[in-house]
Amino acid sequence: MNTLNKYTAEYLSYCEYRKRLNFKTLKAYRIDLNQYSVFCNSSMDFLSRNTLDLYITELHKHNKPKSVKRKIASLKAFFHYLEYADLLVQNPFDKLDVHFREAKLLPKTIPFHSIQKFLSVLYAQKNQAASTYQLRCCLRDIAVIELLFATGMRISELCSLRPSDIDLENNTVLIYGKGSKERILQLGNPEVISALMLYQDSFKTDISVCGYFFVNKQKHKLSDQSVRFMINRYANLAGIEQHITPHIFRHSFATLLLEQDVDIRYIQKMLGHSSISTTEIYTHVSSAKQKDILVNKHPRNFMVVNKG
Repeated sequence: MNTLNKYTAEYLSYCEYRKRLNFKTLKAYRIDLNQYSVFCNSSMDFLSRNTLDLYITELHKHNKPKSVKRKIASLKAFFHYLEYADLLVQNPFDKLDVHFREAKLLPKTIPFHSIQKFLSVLYAQKNQAASTYQLRCCLRDIAVIELLFATGMRISELCSLRPSDIDLENNTVLIYGKGSKERILQLGNPEVISALMLYQDSFKTDISVCGYFFVNKQKHKLSDQSVRFMINRYANLAGIEQHITPHIFRHSFATLLLEQDVDIRYIQKMLGHSSISTTEIYTHVSSAKQKDILVNKHPRNFMVVNKG
């Protein structure tokens, strides 16, 4: 068992310093590999196909499909590293069937009118602010939500933004996505740009002290959890019963652009998806647009057929 722990430690070090994976990915890998280590104990050969086969069956018994998929992916990456480092002769995954049927969960979105209502409540709170402190909080909250919806960025990407990533002269934002991939998005809406400018002017000193663009009241980096709490608060004020998460803004961004006939490949680049198949799930959500096309634009509507 010491061998597996040793290989795991070497692999995680490789991921951190050579592949430069982020903290959350490393944490997930560590959890998944430790779980495999516990399963194997001292009596099982962790390199054998039979051990892996038994383990994957156990995963299916106790985990949801999405978790199983991630845990298998963690193991596959680990064994690929062992193969790369010449630490095993034959990769057991080469002859192992890990595919399984998985129900496709369509991404949840916020209806257009609900987003409008949500933003209206944000600005109303700013106008009703009774103190400088309340006003500053509202300016920050508006900037956060406007940027989330304007770019479709992940919440982790938003909270990790540095001051230099926001260029309000050229109206662009530099986003560091998964796998250390960078993308630059243009900010095109005047209201979004204005919200960011007002926030930046009000929090200039705090941003300088913190080193991150979005700051909490302790002048520290704004956390994912703070943004989730913020969204819940304004959703309640707006009387929106739907449970809204930061990721739902991302889903809504993609779906609404698709309904405006934006090419899915552009949406893929804006979301930072490495594969088009990840983005294609949004094509199943756009039922309203599909109905409009089939009812109003289908070629059959323009045919004159002689029925005798």
